[in-house]
Amino acid sequence: MAKIIGITGGIASGKSTVTEFLRGNGFEVVDADTLVHQLQKPGGRLYQVLVEHFGEKILLENGELNRPLLASLIFSNSEEQEWSKEIQGQIIREELGSLRDKLSKTEDLFFMDIPLLFEQEYASWFDETWLVYVSRDTQLDRLMKRDYLTIEDAQARLASQWPLEEKKRLASHILDNNGSREQLLSQVASLLQGGDTLERD
Repeated sequence: MAKIIGITGGIASGKSTVTEFLRGNGFEVVDADTLVHQLQKPGGRLYQVLVEHFGEKILLENGELNRPLLASLIFSNSEEQEWSKEIQGQIIREELGSLRDKLSKTEDLFFMDIPLLFEQEYASWFDETWLVYVSRDTQLDRLMKRDYLTIEDAQARLASQWPLEEKKRLASHILDNNGSREQLLSQVASLLQGGDTLERD
């Protein structure tokens, strides 16, 4: 029986650093964001429902989705956020479930990186959940620098996810990313070796 570990965090908390390290060490990591990008390509399941819902104004000249426009339409409207959560969320869950079942047959241990793991009730899928944690000030600062956002836009993005403090209470293990990259990865290595130093209080 495969052991499945869910990895989550928040926008700009450092999940990609953890997942790159895991892949570099030979582990399979399912990335929910990558899956969503594939499903949002022309012809994909999400692409079809998004164009149906918002119309062709969300398309670029080459037929691809205008992602910045789409993000602003969803993040700036609570009703659209609810629609996206329900409709896109169901399609994503089905596709992730299919990948999970497939990997369960070939891997002893694999990971699934799901940003909204707790918000969308994926926790029961996993033997353990790892949270990549940073303080809110650090998260806000990194997000503004990474995506060139104003503080207002960055705060709106953060408001669409549960605070990391809330997720801390739910996760099996906390990976503290307020320090250096090396400090973060040493915590991951400790967990992979079965270290119990990071057990949740």
